[in-house]
Amino acid sequence: MSVALLANENWPRPALLALRAAGLDVEAVVETMPSASDAQVLRHAAAQGRWVLTFDRDYGELVFARSVPPPPAIVYLRQGTYATDWPAQVVLDLLVRAEWVAGHLVVVSGRALRRRALPTP
Repeated sequence: MSVALLANENWPRPALLALRAAGLDVEAVVETMPSASDAQVLRHAAAQGRWVLTFDRDYGELVFARSVPPPPAIVYLRQGTYATDWPAQVVLDLLVRAEWVAGHLVVVSGRALRRRALPTP
């Protein structure tokens, strides 16, 4: 399964570069649509077929409570402090089981994973 990614503005640059170095198609909000609202980011990701990578919990509320069209998947990392390689490694680990992630909001906190099916557009 080939996956295209959209790194939210809060996604750390070292993790962005590590994912690109691994050969992944990663668009960065900070580069292509700086200062875009969260709803705009979601709409863009949905239109482009990209998973959203974020540290921002607002995406779940927008999709589930405000009916903003969801992207193919949202990966929400819920971590205060972390090693610089951790965000990229989480995504690389999740891509091994991309079918499990697709169609879901996946919340990563430490070593725990939770997922919730995204609404059907």
